[in-house]
Amino acid sequence: MDITAKKEAKQIKAEMRKRFRAEREFLVVESDWQHLLSTQEISQAKVVATYISYGFEPDTKFLNQELQRLGKTVLTPQMLEDKDLQWQTTEGAIYSGKIDVVIMPALHIDRNGNRLGQGGGSYDRALTRTKAWRVALVYPGEISSEEVPHEPHDQKVNAAATAEILVRFTAQS
Repeated sequence: MDITAKKEAKQIKAEMRKRFRAEREFLVVESDWQHLLSTQEISQAKVVATYISYGFEPDTKFLNQELQRLGKTVLTPQMLEDKDLQWQTTEGAIYSGKIDVVIMPALHIDRNGNRLGQGGGSYDRALTRTKAWRVALVYPGEISSEEVPHEPHDQKVNAAATAEILVRFTAQS
């Protein structure tokens, strides 16, 4: 990807983030995430990295409680100074073992599994170190055919979940 294309992708992403953040507060829907919890990937997982939602992100409180109730080792991200992530247990210990599933926030997902995040690249960096099944939580209308520009460092997700559905993406090279 040349420098001009990289700048253009960054600009388009910034404009999309601004638009999607403005729309998000009108999309808030509650969910118990049972359809996600019942997937084969999560049912068989021993270690699940998730996040603690804030603001207008899809609420993860019930999801995280259920993961713990089901006996999963639940990890949450801790942001480092360089904006990379490390995973920690609910007791605060740093975790460096195998992760089976990563549940992450997103502002938008396109039909190819490209994820638009908050723009820091934290999840992209963390995802390069795991082969975990990757699922992003979004609101209805945030999975669409509107393409998310992607750069070489951007990591795709395997699936996206809304309050009611799970959409799986075909593996891309």
